Amino acid sequence: MAGQVVVVVDPVSTGGCVAVEAVKRGYSVIITWCAEMTPDMRTHVPDVAKGVKYYAEVEERSTVAETAAAVKEAAGDMPIVACTVGAETGVTLADHLSAELKVRTNGIFPTGDRRNKSVQQRAVKAAGLRAVREALGTSWGEVEAFVDTEPLPVVVKPVESAGSDGVKLCKTKAEAKAHFQLLMESQRKCGAQGAAVLYQEFLKGKEYVVDHVSRDGVHKCVMVWEYDKRPTNGAAFVYWGMVPVPADSELAKVLIKYTRGVLDALKLDNGPTHGEVMMTSDGPCLVEMNCRSHGWDGAWVPLAKMLTGGYAQPDVAVDSHVDGGAFAKIPEVYPSPFKAAGQNVMLVSFFSGTVRSTPGYDKMKKLSSFVALQTGVEVGSKVELTVDLFTAVGVLVLANPDAKKMEEDMAEVRKMEKEGLFTFDEEVDPAQAEQPSPDTIIPSGRRRTESYESAAATEVVCKQLSNQRAAARGQRRLVVAAAAAFLAGTLCGLLASKKMK
Repeated sequence: MAGQVVVVVDPVSTGGCVAVEAVKRGYSVIITWCAEMTPDMRTHVPDVAKGVKYYAEVEERSTVAETAAAVKEAAGDMPIVACTVGAETGVTLADHLSAELKVRTNGIFPTGDRRNKSVQQRAVKAAGLRAVREALGTSWGEVEAFVDTEPLPVVVKPVESAGSDGVKLCKTKAEAKAHFQLLMESQRKCGAQGAAVLYQEFLKGKEYVVDHVSRDGVHKCVMVWEYDKRPTNGAAFVYWGMVPVPADSELAKVLIKYTRGVLDALKLDNGPTHGEVMMTSDGPCLVEMNCRSHGWDGAWVPLAKMLTGGYAQPDVAVDSHVDGGAFAKIPEVYPSPFKAAGQNVMLVSFFSGTVRSTPGYDKMKKLSSFVALQTGVEVGSKVELTVDLFTAVGVLVLANPDAKKMEEDMAEVRKMEKEGLFTFDEEVDPAQAEQPSPDTIIPSGRRRTESYESAAATEVVCKQLSNQRAAARGQRRLVVAAAAAFLAGTLCGLLASKKMK
């Protein structure tokens, strides 16, 4: 709305989409960059946000009060009506800054930083909900007893991470100790604040992600997805896809009820969230709560709009802060049945080398269920074996009114992967996919060129930077940017295609 200010902290990733949505509605958007955001990472905004003129940009100051004063100075005489989070890096600052600015806020969590996974688990347990057994430490001695008593394997991860960054399933005590040392050293080098290593029980079951947007404690579930994670190329937790779960299923009902309990336990009363939940033999258990919009480079946004009949988390997130009437019109749970059959497919490479051509991509675009392909691979790219989100070779969106046809196309895609999506300059060793994968820590300097092909029409939605915490800085700086601008179509399914760098 003209003459009013919306503050967006770290508007990369989905935050860029949120910022643009606020601009479209006539608000003067002030960008606030937290200290963790490097200059390089700041450039990785959705294509929909490139060229958009924001009202002002503010750097985080040494105190929250000083940062708030700088924002107020930039706003001048205009009232500040909202302060929301963009990327993972901005969660903590957005909590504090929104409270300081006296706008709708989640406030400061009394027992610690909401972004901290251990803080989350303790709060969930205190609320009487199923939580993960865990131990946290900055020295091996603080976690050794847990490793000695917890049934192996155990999950070892940095206390703040995203996209499986640094997460490893350790099957022996020696492996658990070695990964602890690697994580601590990596975090020290990249300057992570409060660096610690988290050891957790290995939860057996299927993992789901439950997307909500909240306003004043009223939680609207905008989608539930099933994570398709499989052991691949020697790595334990490789994303193969994300499948929407019907809202009227008993599974979705249980997951939504549990996740809303987690939101209440963490006092996440406002804005977008996505909770990762494992459905175990004794019920749902939180893996982690991400206090921001869902990631995956925004690849799910066009499909979500198709499935729900026109809305997705980013636009509802803006409603939650500035438009109570619009938020009230969003159903408490997304519609069921879905308007189409579809899923997001994370493309896996079982071969590595320098790409000469991309015949697999060409075949995918001819499938009847093809909606969009987001990829960082083009001719000349160096492709590695897929062991995590960052080594995936694309995100494919498939949707079809005919569920059987969608399944056939899905099977064809998986066949393509096994046969190889690319031709390489080097001779391919057919046994290379059987080799052990590198550690899940991302090597220094990994970069991707970026290209995007989409098939939808009329509305540019967004791409989202792979969600990653500050440990993507420094030595491990990763430019995983998926320069993607999804064209989210009208439901009539008019398809067009374009390519961008």
